Amino acid sequence: MSSTTDKFENFKSGYVAIVGVPNVGKSTLLNRMLGEKISITSKKAQTTRNRILGVVHRPGAQIVFIDTPGIFEAKDTLNLRIVDTALSALGDSDIILFVLDAANPDPASEYFLVKRLQKQKRPVIVALNKIDLIEKTDLLAVIKKWSTEYYFDVIVPISATEGTQIEELIEAMEQFLPAGPPYFPEDALTDVSERFIAAEMIRESIFRLTGEEIPYATAVTVDSFKEEKDGGLIKIEATIHLERDSQKGIIIGKDGSKLKRIGTESRKKMEHMLDTKVYLKLFVRVQKNWRRDTRALRKFGY
Repeated sequence: MSSTTDKFENFKSGYVAIVGVPNVGKSTLLNRMLGEKISITSKKAQTTRNRILGVVHRPGAQIVFIDTPGIFEAKDTLNLRIVDTALSALGDSDIILFVLDAANPDPASEYFLVKRLQKQKRPVIVALNKIDLIEKTDLLAVIKKWSTEYYFDVIVPISATEGTQIEELIEAMEQFLPAGPPYFPEDALTDVSERFIAAEMIRESIFRLTGEEIPYATAVTVDSFKEEKDGGLIKIEATIHLERDSQKGIIIGKDGSKLKRIGTESRKKMEHMLDTKVYLKLFVRVQKNWRRDTRALRKFGY
């Protein structure tokens, strides 16, 4: 009978930090590589606030991805913490996956991040995302720019939404993984709890269904997460925290219509994730200026 050491003799495993400026499609890419949705997405920048870990299992390798918030020059307390969270992932990784928006570049923010990446003593692989939104001749110019102006180990043009060249990207990362046994069991997809993902799904619905100001002034906590004994229903109670009284009326909407839509959309996503019926009850509370309050930031998990 062979030992565990023999079983993983030619196995590779490692951590990959997914980094990029806001809104380049990092979370969409992670969900695509996993084949499951664990990281929330929206068209608004800075949707992701926490480091989220996802595990991809391959025949001879395990890749542990760290999805990070978008990196930019932050000003307020919350955003400074968000950017610190993203930058700290660089030091915890074996490989850096630098995601760029090929169709809508942001030169100033990209340069801010590239300066930090060039100091890293680990492989940097570039994923040129959103190639479905750009002409081929323009894409060739973008590839030339990134391959001549800076040194990166590999550049792979992809489309996270269409699934284009995702397999090629994963194979490129596999080449740089160090030898070693897997970090997680074969059925592990993420290290975050169902409770955490439920709160994130509510926040995602808020991002999708409310205007510019509200999503950034919102935090969500899950106060109760109870599974019925027969496993046929999960009861979830959650609180949406806002910064000002005026925001409360906006998120509740006329006769509660907005809050009802947020609840319905969130519940459907939770039912898909948990593969069971969900009863979701939402509360709305005002925590004055919580983004500047270090105690509140800790309480909300930032």
